[in-house]
Amino acid sequence: MLWRLYMKIKSINNAEKFRFHTYDVDVDRLSLSSHSSSVMKFLYSLLYSLLPGVSLSAALIAPRQPAECVAATPGGPLQITADCIDPLYSSPVIESETDQTAPSAHRLVSGYFNGTALQFNIYLPPKEQFGNRFFQWVYPLQNDDANSDVPDTVAFCFSSKAYVVQVTGTLGYRGDAAGAKLSRTVAAKYYNLPPSRHIYGYVYGGSGGSFVTVGAIENSKGVWDGAVPIVQAVPVSVPNNLAARALASLVLRNQTSAIEDALQPGGGGDPYAKLNRVQRSALLEATKFGIALQAWQDFEAVANTNTLAQLASVVKGLDPTYQNDFWTKQGYLGTEVSELGDLLRAAKFEGSAIIQKVERDPQNLPLNLTLDSVPANLPNAGLDYNLYSSDDQLIGPLTGTLDNSSGIFTLAAGNSNATLSAIATGLKLRIDNRWFIALHAYYRYQVPSRAGFYGFDQFRNSNGQPIYPQRPAEIGPIVAQSTSGGGTNTGAINTKVIQVDNLFDVDAYPWHADWYKSQVKASLGSRFNDNYRIWYNDHSNHYFETLPRDQTNYLVQYTGVYHQALRDLVDWVENGKAPPLSTNYSVKDSQIIVPASAKDRLGVQPVAQLRVGGKDRITVRAGQTVNFEAKMEVPPGAGKLVKAEWDFNGTGDFVDAGLGSPKDKAVITGKFSYQKPGTYFAGLRITSKRDPQSAFAAILNIDRVRVVVT
Repeated sequence: MLWRLYMKIKSINNAEKFRFHTYDVDVDRLSLSSHSSSVMKFLYSLLYSLLPGVSLSAALIAPRQPAECVAATPGGPLQITADCIDPLYSSPVIESETDQTAPSAHRLVSGYFNGTALQFNIYLPPKEQFGNRFFQWVYPLQNDDANSDVPDTVAFCFSSKAYVVQVTGTLGYRGDAAGAKLSRTVAAKYYNLPPSRHIYGYVYGGSGGSFVTVGAIENSKGVWDGAVPIVQAVPVSVPNNLAARALASLVLRNQTSAIEDALQPGGGGDPYAKLNRVQRSALLEATKFGIALQAWQDFEAVANTNTLAQLASVVKGLDPTYQNDFWTKQGYLGTEVSELGDLLRAAKFEGSAIIQKVERDPQNLPLNLTLDSVPANLPNAGLDYNLYSSDDQLIGPLTGTLDNSSGIFTLAAGNSNATLSAIATGLKLRIDNRWFIALHAYYRYQVPSRAGFYGFDQFRNSNGQPIYPQRPAEIGPIVAQSTSGGGTNTGAINTKVIQVDNLFDVDAYPWHADWYKSQVKASLGSRFNDNYRIWYNDHSNHYFETLPRDQTNYLVQYTGVYHQALRDLVDWVENGKAPPLSTNYSVKDSQIIVPASAKDRLGVQPVAQLRVGGKDRITVRAGQTVNFEAKMEVPPGAGKLVKAEWDFNGTGDFVDAGLGSPKDKAVITGKFSYQKPGTYFAGLRITSKRDPQSAFAAILNIDRVRVVVT
């Protein structure tokens, strides 16, 4: 009766938005705009007669209130259940319901949570495509298109008989939990389900989204039934992983070719061979810290420091004295009397220029500054800009971009009004990278107080104490808790989990996933194997988006792995069918090492072994026919080989190798003639699937050999 009455009121008000309270389809709250007194008196009297003994205000604004969600410990993360109310997200508003046709027919329900920045989209396929479940991708920076981070997300979910839940505009698991809980009410109404029907839910997310995923499954019950954390970040990942890469690449820069050549196929495998003492020490430190050694075969991918430069502001805000301490106090690399210390001091840049012209907008606010000159040898990353008076007194920092060719500094948004108002011709703009270079060694001063992060053990003495001075704040746990919404990575998971990580990942180190596995194992005890899997993938890096074109000749996209993980979770949770076993691996010096064969490696990724003349390297004359042979196999219970592709030139341009019908293992051969002298890294890419007819869940691997043509 109340629902029919609400629809009557909605038609009178011509309202465009309607609200559910605590995700209850029965209307709990109405906001009536002014209408004729006769209409309003009729509604008032009708409500009052329908609810005798209840005041009108109570009938309109006092819904049934389940208990509020509470933290398990004072000050701890909020524990979300299927029935409790999160006070921050208690009032969702549906703005629109539209029927869409792409990628296929579905109903799109969109809205927001009142009083917050949280927005949601719920993609509902037709009833015949609904298998009583939803998939929910979580990521801190995603936009309002569910296909934006990973193409074809909606199509994949629909093909898995799942509707899609997407939440944007907030950090942390609480907002995603609110969206998940609301979606069940919306879906139950749309599919006309009985109140007793439980809709299964599965949450998954990569990189920063893995923080959210883990926060979700450790701090909720009854919201999700399974989870797939992908390329997992842990409470020591940020900014330490990026800093270690930066320091190692700075030291190793002039040995780029030697390192790449050693690690690429047919190169001998010893990247230390041509390094001096300082370089060997730097590479060993980076390797023990967890940077995948094999990833250095693409030096520039490891050495990219753009993200570290972007994260500098986080450290500045949480540890503002670090830069000065690094360059002035004993114990830090910035003052260390050593070759390594000399290298960092040589990388430090400081320069200045005089402001000759200020361009302003109609409100007289400065837009850009023309400088009298651009300092020579200006680095291309990590620069800070500070405004100084003519007598060298600091006025304040500025953010913006400097065009080296024109000498124009364009101001960014967010600069302080006080500094902007002081800008004038004749003032100095000082430019330096002191903070950025200091950050290269930051991980040395962030040895975690929490036990188990074995990549940091090299920075402890025999008594377990740090050998370097430590900063007052551990940045990694702060970032992890902020991103996850309060999660603490205890390992106390409340759902079944399949964890997906990659052996070429230099952003989320592979051993970090092993650390989290140990937390889960300690928490679950005898229940561990019934609730947890970890699948490592070779020749895959951090990109859960489309793999960059220039990396397709030696890496493979791993989207199909977590697609298959979600489908295996469905079988595990809903049908009791256990997924393939975890990858078999060992750990040595923070490096994850897997067996060579698929039957020993386990997990789900197929394995290829490509040889040329029985080896991983051959030298031939131009025009000579080269014979290739490849063996390939799929781990037990992980599907069938469905495709093999050759890339003889090593350019990432693959052609079908004619594998034939799906099979567990295979041996294929190929021939190719190289007409021009040079070094070629010929590759074979293989694909396996559980369901050969499916458009999704393709799992790839690659192997390569070196062909030197004279």
